[in-house]
Amino acid sequence: MLSLTEGPIDIAAVRRAVEQPGYGAVLLFLGTARDHFEGRPVVELRYEAYPAMAIPELERIAAEVAERWPGVATAVVHRTGVVPVTEPTVVIATGAPHRAEAYEANRYTLEQLKARVPVWKKEVYADGSAWKANAPTRGA
Repeated sequence: MLSLTEGPIDIAAVRRAVEQPGYGAVLLFLGTARDHFEGRPVVELRYEAYPAMAIPELERIAAEVAERWPGVATAVVHRTGVVPVTEPTVVIATGAPHRAEAYEANRYTLEQLKARVPVWKKEVYADGSAWKANAPTRGA
């Protein structure tokens, strides 16, 4: 499961996509819309993506995960459109025989998504808005 969706993300479906009887770890990462950024109150986020490029890039990332961590499954759903504060913007599920590779593969998937997948975010503040490109995580 590697997709974009305009509505709320079905977290349980993303989890089911990576569940297998031989897995001792299923890790879910939920990136959520927070109510502030750099001291400014955020009202909502608006995401746009270019599916013709985004989905193939997600597929490449999933293939890299499979190569680096054999036997690990990855699922990613990124939301587009308006995302209210506290709702998930992205869900990454990773299933693995053991927790160490689940954590490593999940983090790798997130960092690669942020660096490579064409998704753009508009932060809507109480006093205006600003577009932001996806960028590698800065510890947030």
